Amino acid sequence: MQPASRPLKEDPQVPQTLDAAAVRSWCSLALEALGREREEIDAINVYPVADGDTGTNLYLTVESAAQAVEAVFAAHETGSSLPAPADAVRAMAHGALIGARGNSGTILAQLLRGMAEVLADADPADPGEPGGERLAPALRRAAGLAREAVAHPVEGTILSVASAAADAAERSGSADAGVTVRAAYAGARAALAATPDQLPVLGRAGVVDAGGRGLLAVLGALVCSLTGETPAAFPRGRRRYEDPAEVEPAIEYCAPEGGPAFEVIYLLEADDRAVARLRTRLDGLGDSLVVVGGDGLWNVHIHADDAGAAVEAGVEAGRPYRIRITHFGAAEEAPERVQRAVVAVVPGEGLAGVCAEAGATTVLARPGEPPASGELVEAIRRAHAREVVLLPNDAALRHTAAAAAEQARTEGVRVALIPTRAAVQGIAALAVHQPERRFDEDVVAMTTAAGATRYAELAVAERQSWTMAGICQAGDVLGLIDGDVAVIGADLAATAEAVLSRMLAAGGELVTLVLGDAAPDALADRLERYVRDGHLAVDTVVYRGGRQSVPLLIGVE
Repeated sequence: MQPASRPLKEDPQVPQTLDAAAVRSWCSLALEALGREREEIDAINVYPVADGDTGTNLYLTVESAAQAVEAVFAAHETGSSLPAPADAVRAMAHGALIGARGNSGTILAQLLRGMAEVLADADPADPGEPGGERLAPALRRAAGLAREAVAHPVEGTILSVASAAADAAERSGSADAGVTVRAAYAGARAALAATPDQLPVLGRAGVVDAGGRGLLAVLGALVCSLTGETPAAFPRGRRRYEDPAEVEPAIEYCAPEGGPAFEVIYLLEADDRAVARLRTRLDGLGDSLVVVGGDGLWNVHIHADDAGAAVEAGVEAGRPYRIRITHFGAAEEAPERVQRAVVAVVPGEGLAGVCAEAGATTVLARPGEPPASGELVEAIRRAHAREVVLLPNDAALRHTAAAAAEQARTEGVRVALIPTRAAVQGIAALAVHQPERRFDEDVVAMTTAAGATRYAELAVAERQSWTMAGICQAGDVLGLIDGDVAVIGADLAATAEAVLSRMLAAGGELVTLVLGDAAPDALADRLERYVRDGHLAVDTVVYRGGRQSVPLLIGVE
C-alpha cells in the first residue's frame, strides 16, 4: 500500500498558517505539479469537449496567478516586510481571473476567488494569518461561488471535486491548517475517483474528470506548502486503478457531433446588472457557459456556434477585450513536422505581420502583458517543427523563454534560445535565417546578427526620477540605448536624432526604425533625412509596429 503522504523535508519552519510566503509557495508548487501532469490531464480530457487541452489551460491559469503573486513580492523588495496575506491571496485570485483559459481554467479562477474572499476578509480584532478555522469556510465559499458561475452545473466534474474538498474540510473541525487541508485533499481525491460513475461520458472513456484531476494537483500543492508533505499522487491511466498495467484510453480530440463549433473567451469590464443580462443572453447562444469575476472585471467563457453573437453580447454589456475564439475542428491526422522554424515575440501587430511574412511563428506581447512561458510553449508546438529557434526579443523574458525552451525539449523538440533583448535584434536575426543550413550554423549566424545590432527605444517618462543621464520630469522624452537612459529631451523627433547621433558615432550600415501608433507619420521621414544627410553609406528601413509600449524602436547594424 502506498502511504497517504510522504515528508518533503524535515523543516520546523514549515508554516501551519497561510501567510504570504505560503501563498507564494502554493502558487509555485501548483505550477510545478500542473507542469508535470499537464500531458496526463490533457490526455483524459473528454468533457465537456474532447479537445485535449484542460491540463494546458489549467497550467496557464495558475501561471498567471503565480506571476501576479510574484509582482506583489517584487513591490516589497525595497522594504523589510513581506506582503500581507490578504494582498497575496487577492493577487493570486486576480491573476487567475485575467489569465484563465478554457472551461476548467475559468472555474479554477472562480474557486481561487472564492477562497480569497474569505482568507482576505480578516477580522479587525484578529488580523492574523489564516489557519484551519478560515480554510474550511474558504473552501466552502470557493465551491459555492464556482457553482453559481456555471450556467448548468454537472456532477462528476471539477465542481463535485471542489464540493467534496469543502465537505471534508468542514468535517475535520480543526483549527490546524495542516489537518484541514489534508482532509480536504483526501475528500477531493475520493470524489475524483468517483467521477466516472457520475458522468457517463467519463465512464465510457474509462477516465476521471480532467478538471477535477487538475484541481487535485492544486490542492496537493496547498498541502505541501502548509505541511511540507507531498500527498500520494493520483494513479495514472484508466478508471480501474487496481491493474497498473492497464493502458490509457485513446481519445479522439474533436467536438461532439451536433455540439457548438467555437469556444469564445474574453475579459469584460461591466457592472453586475449588465452581467446578469449577459448571462441570460449567452445561455441561449450555446453551452458550457461560465462567467466568473466581480468588482467590474469578469472572465466570460462559452461554447457557441455564433462566435460573433457571443462577442457582440459582451460589447452590449460593457468592454470586452483579450478575446480568444477557437474552432472545434474535427480530428485530423497530424501533418508531418517541418525541419526548422523560428518563434519570435513581437511588441505589436505590425511587426507580427513582418515576422510572419518572413516565416516566423509569432507571439504578441501587448503593452503591460508580457507572454507567459506556457504561451511560448504553445507557439513552439504550433510551429510544428523538429528544430526551433526562439527569439524572446526582450531582456525581461529571458527566464520565461528559458523555461519554455526547457519544456519544449522534454517534448522532443530541439530548441535554441537566442537571447535577443529587443525586437530590432530579432528582426536582424530573422533576416539572416536560412533553414537549409545546418542547425548550429544557422543559430550562430542569427546570434551574430542579433549581437551586432545595437538597440534603442524612445519612451515618455511617467514621473520624476533619477536616470543615468540625470533627473527627468514627468512627460520628458527618454532615449534609452541598450537599456540605459542616454538622452533626456522634450521633443520626440529631436531626442530620436540625438540617440541616432550617438549610436552611429560608432559606425553602422543599416538603421531600422519601428514606429508605434503614437508616433506621427512625419517622424519617419525626418529621421530618414537625418540619417541620409549625415551618413551617406547608411541605409534606413522603416516598419509600422502598431500598438506597442513605446512610440519608437531603433536598431543600428
